[in-house]
Amino acid sequence: MNWLLVIAGAVVGAPLRYLTDRTVQSRHDTVFPWGTFAVNVVGCLILGTLTGAVAAGAASSQLQLLLGTGLCGALTTYSTFSYETLRLAEQGARLFAVANLVASVAAGVGAAFAGAGLARILWG
Repeated sequence: MNWLLVIAGAVVGAPLRYLTDRTVQSRHDTVFPWGTFAVNVVGCLILGTLTGAVAAGAASSQLQLLLGTGLCGALTTYSTFSYETLRLAEQGARLFAVANLVASVAAGVGAAFAGAGLARILWG
């Protein structure tokens, strides 16, 4: 049953990632990968909140499989982040590459902490 929860979350997460990436990126006329940045930060926020909710007993391990492993696993993308950062550097946009690296890590970890903090406030 657990693997079905992961699959169900991924079925939603993968197209959501693609559609969000394309929508966000189409609104920005820049080489900076805003779409990937957005899905990764949102995924970190969701996962931080969910992890905090599970720790507080407000969410089940099944919900963690559905949303954390399935949805967030398919929504977020370390491989695309890495590829886009490499592509920026290779194309001479080194400042954007460094900005993507630093901002993605800082915003992602910050969003995870913010989500965990939100969960403590809500269910602490």
